[in-house]
Amino acid sequence: MELIRVFARKTKWTPTDPLAFFSDPPLFSEKITDLPVHISVTFTWDIPEGIRLYHSWKRYFKRVRIGGPAFGDPGNGFVPGRYLKEGVTITSRGCIRKCPWCFVPQREGKIRELPIKPGHIIQDNNLLACSKKHIEEVFEMLQDQRHPVKFSGGLDARLFNEWHMKLMEKIKIGELWFACDTPDMIRHLKRISGILKGIPLNKKRCYVLVGFNGESLYKAERRLNQVFELGFLPFAQFYRGPGEQPKTREWIKLLKKWCRPAAIKARRENPSQLSFLN
Repeated sequence: MELIRVFARKTKWTPTDPLAFFSDPPLFSEKITDLPVHISVTFTWDIPEGIRLYHSWKRYFKRVRIGGPAFGDPGNGFVPGRYLKEGVTITSRGCIRKCPWCFVPQREGKIRELPIKPGHIIQDNNLLACSKKHIEEVFEMLQDQRHPVKFSGGLDARLFNEWHMKLMEKIKIGELWFACDTPDMIRHLKRISGILKGIPLNKKRCYVLVGFNGESLYKAERRLNQVFELGFLPFAQFYRGPGEQPKTREWIKLLKKWCRPAAIKARRENPSQLSFLN
């Protein structure tokens, strides 16, 4: 079924086909206006824009719906290319964790394995929490991909083990993403750094949530440095949600220095430049 998708925000993951839009409706032929329209909203702070787009498209189209993660969509299935660009795939929904800053447990519930659709960008919330059979089948699919594989949804360092590494050796690795959202995760990164010692620095990435629960700039920077020293390229993400801190100039400066891999690697020979205070 042909479907028009309208997105409240354009990201690197949104589709780019002719029926994907990011603004008010342009001029269409009468035939096109009979198509259903889905307004997709990913982030809660984009809900006002999503509602505005809904009313704008409703003026010209009969079948307009609004939804997405921001509205608590549990993600009952996955259709390649519909709400995420071609190449991205999701093989499971939900998560076994209940991190207080994450909406996934509330929206998607416990881990659910989905039919495996081809793709080289894995966007699962917690692939390693799936059954061994499912994980092995995912890697069988990945062996057939032409492009290097990116685990951009994140790999749980607490679950990563030697047998996962053996599967990694059978595919073309693009990027392995882990997460270090609390100081306690440092010890897990330290453990897997030995397992991953043969993987180049530029392929080992790590999401680092900063500013949650009143975290100070000093503590955030210390954790970012620890992640880097363990052989991972940190990607700082400022917490947005209930109880979020003001995004001051100092926070913005810290985020800019820790979200560009090339700049981080360039400062590797001069550790003093890793501090936002310099």
